[in-house]
Amino acid sequence: MKTLPRDLSWLRFNARVLQEAQCPTVPLLERLKFLAIFSANLDEFFKVRVATLRRLVKLKKKTRAQLPGGSPKRILAEVLAEVHRQQEEFGHTFRDVLLPALQAAGIRLLTSEELTEAQCDWVKAYFEANVRNLLSPVVLDDTLHQLFLKDQAVYLTFDLTEPLAKTKKADAERVVIMELPTKRHGGRFVALPGAAGTAEDPHLVLFLDDVVRAGAASLFPAYGRVQVNAIKLSRDAELDIAEEVSGDLMAKIKSSLAKRATGYPARLLFDPATPKSVLKAIKQKTGIEDEELVEGSRYHNFRDFFGFPNFGRQDLLNPEWPELPHPSLPRTGPLLPAIARRDHLLHPPFQSFDVVPRLLREAAHDPRVSAISLTLYRVAPKSAVAKALLKAVKNGKQVTVVVELKARFDEESNMYWAEKLQRAGAHVIFTPPELKCHAKLLLITRRDEADDEPAVGVRPPQRYAYLSSGNFNEATAHLYADHGLFTANPEITAEVDQVFRYFITGEEPSHLQHLLVAPFTLRKQLLKLIAAEASRAKHGEEAYILLKVNSLEDPGMIAALYAASQAGVRIELLIRGIGCLVPGEPGLSETISQRGLLDRYLEHARIYVFANGGDEKVFVSSADWMTRNLDRRVEAAFPLLDDTLRAEIRHLLDLERQDNVKARDFDNHYILPAEGQPLVRAQEAERQYLKKLAGRKRAVKTKQD
Repeated sequence: MKTLPRDLSWLRFNARVLQEAQCPTVPLLERLKFLAIFSANLDEFFKVRVATLRRLVKLKKKTRAQLPGGSPKRILAEVLAEVHRQQEEFGHTFRDVLLPALQAAGIRLLTSEELTEAQCDWVKAYFEANVRNLLSPVVLDDTLHQLFLKDQAVYLTFDLTEPLAKTKKADAERVVIMELPTKRHGGRFVALPGAAGTAEDPHLVLFLDDVVRAGAASLFPAYGRVQVNAIKLSRDAELDIAEEVSGDLMAKIKSSLAKRATGYPARLLFDPATPKSVLKAIKQKTGIEDEELVEGSRYHNFRDFFGFPNFGRQDLLNPEWPELPHPSLPRTGPLLPAIARRDHLLHPPFQSFDVVPRLLREAAHDPRVSAISLTLYRVAPKSAVAKALLKAVKNGKQVTVVVELKARFDEESNMYWAEKLQRAGAHVIFTPPELKCHAKLLLITRRDEADDEPAVGVRPPQRYAYLSSGNFNEATAHLYADHGLFTANPEITAEVDQVFRYFITGEEPSHLQHLLVAPFTLRKQLLKLIAAEASRAKHGEEAYILLKVNSLEDPGMIAALYAASQAGVRIELLIRGIGCLVPGEPGLSETISQRGLLDRYLEHARIYVFANGGDEKVFVSSADWMTRNLDRRVEAAFPLLDDTLRAEIRHLLDLERQDNVKARDFDNHYILPAEGQPLVRAQEAERQYLKKLAGRKRAVKTKQD
């Protein structure tokens, strides 16, 4: 079966991020942010995927031969070659495209060598006042037995030669290293004062690295020449918790996080101008091997460009898109009655995610609410969601929270809130080591007002649910494009309750009629839906599948899609990230097309659409089509049963299918409009559609009032 290796497919995704940094229609300072995203992505890729490949390469040959996906040695070589190519392109984009464009726009990023005498005096004074005391030099000599480099921190090396005083030959050269104090300094960049911000008199900015370079001579006055270069180490971030099957999970996570900081080196980036003697000294003191050395550039950690000063230049930034009012949920007052009357869809970040913590705060104070259950996968550091849950516990509600402690790079924030909720009295559940909870589910149980009246028999409680493709995280909700459903449908809420009961009792959900839940029914039901489309196509009926996911990697699902294509099913893939299926292959995938959308918001929603013989089935989900999502995570796909909401999500999806501004095909070529075809930028069009929807609903409500 023909597929693209997962890691090479991921690198194609990061190449699309780099394309946005190169795109002249993207505002200039936003292009710098895309460089920051590219850099941060690549760091994580080395910490997780490249580190994993290197571990696989070190396995015995007989064991390696049994691994799926091909030779890890060959894939690693291809990956490193592609990374090198992309880094070359990255460097060209930064040096030869963006820096000149910034200068033309009135912002100049200087190096220490370009400073005038007066500027140099100011920078040296700034160094003495604001930076010098933040530095902690370490001499790499015989007295130092081992050097520990922090993960993802930039270090500056100092090659000291030509001592001014007579000394022994052995002491003629010294190597010193110190961490660049970016966080303690308050950022990576220093803006020089007194500029108009024009091309003739631009704002001047220095890397903090160059501020240290300017002050280096005063640090080491005994040496006539001081050469300063930068390095950065990325460590293996794979926690390998899946192999642990006993003991306290919280303790294991804490232990693993501690080990992560001292994990095996995955990559040491170094400035090509770094003297060989300096690299030799670092290798000797750290144990880093040649295979982990990767030639970079003069500067590392381009993720710091998220903090690049904008000097108030709104003309160089994306125009503001204020959050839109929700068309059917009340802007003030209680939300639960509105949800009881009908279903509602939420589309952050176009619409404000604040309605979710607002609902939780309402439930926390409602005397009729008895219980709140929630899944937490990635928790914001200052989480309004978690704070509302704490208030609910304080007010006597039964609060159950399923916290995922294995959400990579968010373990510490999740652990902080888990411990705080536990101490407050919430029932906090941690998933077993071999399973992650990635589903985004909220369930509120409330006693109905009618229960206050004398009645025969006992009425079941009223349940309200919120199911989403995105996390309960108000920080990422400003950046990630997701869809969420508010519903009081008793059939849906009963099935959500089954999922929470699984976490509490271990009893697997059964008799699910609406939700597709991994690892229990999701894979089986998806394969059944695909097979049904294939059967219709073979009988000459209209058959199609529209699939929007972040990643498509699972071999079984790819094989099913190939089989459906060969049966004649039209399949459209909208894939943001990893896509291992190869579309358009004769005799294999001729009826499959693929596009990916990358714009100012991160496309994070998963939507599955099946023609279903004219009675279209539409699901929104937390699950990508990856083996881990289908088999080793608790995931939930939920159907849209309301005709109006189903039409709403289909319209948004159709806009993305029509995008000819920010969409790319499988080979990363921009999909351009045909002659005479109007330009469609999906995210912009989606916002306009939702804005009109809100205005139309508001006008109707005003007329009714």
